[in-house]
Amino acid sequence: MTASVPATDSRGGNRPTLRVGFVIYAGAAPSRRTIEGQLLLAFLRAERELGIDGRVLYVNRDPTEALQSLARQRYDLVIAALVSDTDSVDRVARAFPHVRFLLPDLPIQALQHPLKNVQGTVYRAEEAGYLAGYLAALMEHRRKGKHIISAVGGYPYPGVTRWIVGYKPGARKADPHVVVRVDYSDDFANATKCERVAHSQISAGSGVVFNVAGACGLGALKAAKEQKVWGIGVDVDESFLGRHILTSPVINLDRGLFESIRDFTRGRLPTGGNTVYDLRDGNVGLGSISPDVPNAFVRQVGAIRRAIIAGRIRVPRVS
Repeated sequence: MTASVPATDSRGGNRPTLRVGFVIYAGAAPSRRTIEGQLLLAFLRAERELGIDGRVLYVNRDPTEALQSLARQRYDLVIAALVSDTDSVDRVARAFPHVRFLLPDLPIQALQHPLKNVQGTVYRAEEAGYLAGYLAALMEHRRKGKHIISAVGGYPYPGVTRWIVGYKPGARKADPHVVVRVDYSDDFANATKCERVAHSQISAGSGVVFNVAGACGLGALKAAKEQKVWGIGVDVDESFLGRHILTSPVINLDRGLFESIRDFTRGRLPTGGNTVYDLRDGNVGLGSISPDVPNAFVRQVGAIRRAIIAGRIRVPRVS
């Protein structure tokens, strides 16, 4: 199913303005430093550059009412930005089959039903995680003693494990004997919990700590700084936290969302499946690499990136 855009309005004039609704949790603000902020930046850019009639609705918990409101008003496209309650999207999309819905960072398989009016989005975060793991192991191999790197996850669910399933084999590509330790805080908000987990990992010998726990993971990166080991950011480029940030595997949600809205305005956005982004199209990759990393290592990471794109290295995926 592909979005069609009428060529003229009822008066025979130019193409009518498309109405696009955007639902996101309260507290989000435009910023390149958070994934919520990146999505808002992309939506505001689409309003400016693509001429859409946009509306943002902020929700505290259940997004059902906001989604229903936009659907009842027959918005041309409703974007459920980072809505974790997929049941609400499923219910509303089934109730309004003539309204199109977009999930900016969720596969359509996250819904209970295969809906033809919903388009999911898949970022091959595993590929970026692989590059981060490769670089982490290269740097850890320079240290004396047993080589250990680690990751602090929020919960073991696909949004977290997609990074880790690439991180582990990437590290072992660089050093087959490296130990990769993964622990979970069971939290995405409380930075103190992740800080405790990271301190435990560092005490056990980890020289690189990977944050895969959102705001909670900022505590893990704080622990890395305090203990003078490397930290790895996630989702967005977290190099702004300091020189202890080795790199950050990122997904460019702002770019992906803008491209999806642009495709919609051109009548080219399919629904009923997933839009997939990866290293090849540049919507997945690494953020800044610390200037303290040897140039030779940076070149090696570049070679691994090209090998993944060429298909010479196959990165495991979250099913």
